[in-house]
Amino acid sequence: MQKSALILAIAPLILTMTACSGNSGQTANTSDRWDTVKNRGKLICGVSGEVPGFSFVGTGGKYSGIDVDVCRAVAAAVFDNPDAVEFRNLNAKERFTALQTGEVDVLSRNTSWTLSRDTSVGLEFAPVVFYDGQAIMVNKNSGIKSIANLKNKAICVQTGTTTEQNLADQMRKRGITYKPVVFEDVNITFATYAEGRCQGITADRSALVARRTTLPKPEDNVILDEVISSEPLAPAVAQGNPKLANTVKWAVFSLIKAEELNINSQNVGQFANNNDPDIKRFLGTEGNLGQGLGLTNDFAARIVKHVGNYGEIYNRNLGPKTKLNLERGENKLWKQGGLLYSPPFR
Repeated sequence: MQKSALILAIAPLILTMTACSGNSGQTANTSDRWDTVKNRGKLICGVSGEVPGFSFVGTGGKYSGIDVDVCRAVAAAVFDNPDAVEFRNLNAKERFTALQTGEVDVLSRNTSWTLSRDTSVGLEFAPVVFYDGQAIMVNKNSGIKSIANLKNKAICVQTGTTTEQNLADQMRKRGITYKPVVFEDVNITFATYAEGRCQGITADRSALVARRTTLPKPEDNVILDEVISSEPLAPAVAQGNPKLANTVKWAVFSLIKAEELNINSQNVGQFANNNDPDIKRFLGTEGNLGQGLGLTNDFAARIVKHVGNYGEIYNRNLGPKTKLNLERGENKLWKQGGLLYSPPFR
């Protein structure tokens, strides 16, 4: 076949393949979870609901905590309404299935970002909202001062979490035998420890601090100094939803950048006429950054107005005026010696 004839013969096939590729792209775009959220008029957010300071259901069914405020920030960005959120309580075992099956849009449930969850579990993580580490809590009258003192002791641990594996890894590494007492339900796990059936209990350090406040005698329990893992906690969406993933990602970055720019819920209105180009772009008074996310250009201003900046969120949920009184540590801004850092808004 001559070259010209060959080109004519395959041209329709090329056009067909190109058209199919274009349609496929449109299908993927319109099936993005972001469109479902937008059309529904509210965000469905999976949380724990049982960890004070992170996500906890108080009197009257009101939710509070850092994980809760992340969801409210996303709702503020999309709907200009932080209350356009429906919260679903999920335990550790069911949280990933709920996200994968579409029961929830976003998982904001003190979940550690790991390689396997980023790949085989199919999660798309947003930026870290809390840098944590696993620790062990014991009764202060037990005489246990270090992990080495837990040899042949019973340790309560929740299954379906990285906590169980981390404990096993650390004990094997140190050559320490122990008796794991495993439960699926976090409430049963801590209740068993409170009854004295375990000499220690392990979880993320923040969770231990939070849960200690709910024990019959919080002051009788101490958290050992040794940290046995790194636990970067971050919200996530199911893979294959780039628009929703970007919205959650930049909602978190907005919280961090606002604190960096010294913009908070009380003074955000005073920056409306500010001439600093970084601030103008951040607040949407200059440029079209929001359009790239499918949002209004003032999406970050909406977040700060309704929810505050990262520092405000931290202080009201975990700060010195709360029962938890957690030091910010690694959760300070990068310029204050912490790990929180936002890419530029430009």
